[in-house]
Amino acid sequence: MTVATVPTTSVDIQPLLLNVSNTTLMVTPEQFDILCIDNPDLRLELTPKRKLIVMAPTGGESSENNADLSGQVWYWNRQTNLGRIFDSSGGYDFTAFNGGKLSPDVSWIENSRLEGVNIVGFIPIVPDFVIELRSATDNLKPLQDKMKEYQRVRVKLGLLINPKNKQVEVYRLGCESEILEAPESVSCEDVMPGFILSLKTIW
Repeated sequence: MTVATVPTTSVDIQPLLLNVSNTTLMVTPEQFDILCIDNPDLRLELTPKRKLIVMAPTGGESSENNADLSGQVWYWNRQTNLGRIFDSSGGYDFTAFNGGKLSPDVSWIENSRLEGVNIVGFIPIVPDFVIELRSATDNLKPLQDKMKEYQRVRVKLGLLINPKNKQVEVYRLGCESEILEAPESVSCEDVMPGFILSLKTIW
């Protein structure tokens, strides 16, 4: 596999359009921002080691499941008004924590932590809660690495939902990860008061 870097300067500035077939791109956070602007139809992430990740659209089943999970968090938050919820198109900037720029499938931040924070671009603070949903084509190891990165930057609670194996991996701040076998629900009440995520429709 080819490893390439994005050029830092150009006399004639042109949009950075991606063709990543059989190529691993290593980019800086600044180059990543340019790529996102020039390729608005792509879902991109940047790992802590500056590797560019291009994510393909999910299939219908994963899309439906993700909508269900997002909807549950949205509904609870609408009832409690305790924070703000972000979907899979929202990106986080963890570079201040020696991290990358990642986009959880679902994320939530408690209200007081967003006071005075500019969220027009990548959100520059760590979310309190994240969900990653494994799609049919996702390899498990990169998702587990992503969850460990969330835990490293101090996300309080992260759930990796794996429909293929009917498992949920729970990542709580300061704890070892825990695997739940086909649970009907997962309590998130230690971070989000009164919120229990139902998984009955996922299995």
